[in-house]
Amino acid sequence: MIMVLQPLELLPVVIYLVLLLVLGFTGKKGDNSEENFIVGGRTLTLPAFVATLVTTWYGGILGVGEFSYTYGLSNWVVFGLPYYLFALIFAVFLAPRIRRDGGLSIPDRLYRNYGPIAGRIGAVWTLFMVLPAPYVLMVGILMMAVTGWPLWLCVALGTGFSMFYVLSGGFRSVVRTDKLQFILMFGGFIILLAVLVLRYGGLNFLSANLPANHLTLTGGNPPSYLLVWYFIALWTFIDPGFHQRCDAAKTPETARRGILISIGFWFVFDFLTTAIGLYARALISGLKTPELSYPLLSHAILPPLLSGLFLTGLFATIMSTIDSLSLLSAITIGHDLLSRTKAAIGRVKAVRLGLIITAILSILIAILLPSVIRIWYVIGTLFIPPMLLPVLSIYFPAIAPGPKWIIANLVLGFLLPFIWLVISAIQSPSLANLHNFMGIQPMFPGLGISVTLFAVGAATRRRSASNL
Repeated sequence: MIMVLQPLELLPVVIYLVLLLVLGFTGKKGDNSEENFIVGGRTLTLPAFVATLVTTWYGGILGVGEFSYTYGLSNWVVFGLPYYLFALIFAVFLAPRIRRDGGLSIPDRLYRNYGPIAGRIGAVWTLFMVLPAPYVLMVGILMMAVTGWPLWLCVALGTGFSMFYVLSGGFRSVVRTDKLQFILMFGGFIILLAVLVLRYGGLNFLSANLPANHLTLTGGNPPSYLLVWYFIALWTFIDPGFHQRCDAAKTPETARRGILISIGFWFVFDFLTTAIGLYARALISGLKTPELSYPLLSHAILPPLLSGLFLTGLFATIMSTIDSLSLLSAITIGHDLLSRTKAAIGRVKAVRLGLIITAILSILIAILLPSVIRIWYVIGTLFIPPMLLPVLSIYFPAIAPGPKWIIANLVLGFLLPFIWLVISAIQSPSLANLHNFMGIQPMFPGLGISVTLFAVGAATRRRSASNL
């Protein structure tokens, strides 16, 4: 579906793109060291920490729009509540430890604690976790709806623009642009919700114009479906973006307080996105492209300039995640893989080369697998089981079973859900209608083997210690 925009709707988007380049390429860049490029010299202040963490977490805004349009309030139950809970645990128990640890990345710590084999495997899994392919696809879909250009061209242009300035300043450029994007994403959604409430009213209007399930916490979904998303939310503990920002924080207390404050902003933004999704369903029923419910509602309801501001907020929300994940992918390729080979290449240069490789891989995945929800599901299913306990054991060494058990976990924790997923796909009528093998989500066997390996490894370690 193509939206025909008026010049005043395009103007804020154009101004935003210019400001993005100015902020990305200007300002203090610091020295040319690897630590400065990856974590900004570890000088991230509390306001900057909050701005960059909040914006990075919301790149899947079109997916949120699709889910809230389709299932109503359960959007908050699925994409809000579990993440607040796990972020709270992360802030209290992990954030200060990560900052005091002094590492530069998750694979960096796996190399140091469990050896080069664990480090290399962990680096490959981390790369798949942080590739910005879903968000590259999202910005391409949004650009295609605005311009009518082919999806492949929109994906390529959106990717290039979102990553270009990261080549210059690294993490510092990401943080500077995130501050602008923070203001735009909240401003755009506040404006649209205020206009909707003033024009149509509040809960009474929604109750009278929504399907009954939309105002329930389940949205008509079975509890087992909702439970899967809570396990996917365990991603929080191994999210490289969380770790990078904690590494970059000025102090351990900055990291802890920054996450706690961010939870409050996430709650507010979830309220805005869910409420607007409900209005979209009430006002535009039977929409065949629910992933575009937000921009279509804005285009229909707001005057051109305000609609343009909202559209700018959507672009800012997605692109703030693309630039952050692009840098993380580049760090994984350059710092954690290329710079550890015998090739004569500087570490910062390796990271910049990694950014180019990231762009190519993300564009290819987005074009070959044009489904944001499917990409999310596959990545969460395959990489949470092998990575969760090994990463946690870095900061809580009492649960670490030893390097050989960690390597076994990294391999089998991936292979089992991968095989389970392949069998499920073979016996299903289509990938869009996946029938899980034995009725079990592929992630659960992976988590099961991971817990088993850690338990057996820990018991073996204790027996060895007692025999000394």
